[in-house]
Amino acid sequence: MTRGPGASAPAQPTGATDTPPVPSLWNIANVLTMIRLLLVPVFVLLLFADGGHDPKWRSVAWASFAIAMITDLFDGELARRKGLVTDFGKIADPIADKAIMGAALISLSILGDLPWWVTVVILARELGITLMRFWVIRYGVIPASRGGKLKTLTQGIAIGMYVLELTGWLATGRALLMGLAVLLTLGTGLDYVRQAVVLRRAGQAKEAG
Repeated sequence: MTRGPGASAPAQPTGATDTPPVPSLWNIANVLTMIRLLLVPVFVLLLFADGGHDPKWRSVAWASFAIAMITDLFDGELARRKGLVTDFGKIADPIADKAIMGAALISLSILGDLPWWVTVVILARELGITLMRFWVIRYGVIPASRGGKLKTLTQGIAIGMYVLELTGWLATGRALLMGLAVLLTLGTGLDYVRQAVVLRRAGQAKEAG
């Protein structure tokens, strides 16, 4: 039935609001992120166990690294799909990503399994891009690109292969894959710099106008 001009609107339930509920800190996405953070020291201890070159311990270290990478695949996706994005997650998730990758790269270089220049190039790029994001954050956010996601995936697989004690063609294959990861690291890094410069110029022009 159509209401007349003087009809009152139906009563709203008490306490109704259009504001979505604030997700709990202890949601599944944040728990996965915290597990990844806790796995960093565990992974390092396992990697260096019994001198750092025991195939059995290296296999266990690889398993912990693989679990950390799996949590990385799911926590962000769960947070977005389930509306579980929190300020803690925004800060802790990238820290956890860089912590496990950085720990693996540095540890492998200390053990002599990975050239230091590879570790330096990758970590310098990651630190540089992080600082650059803060540099342009007032003008906008640079989204993760497909190339960046491919870079992360390639890095993860290559590092995982270096954690294992591999020989023969598998050792050659991981070296080639790490070479590809380095190229993607540099290429996507340059693309992020380009995006940052464009974003900053556009923001400055908008402010000037």
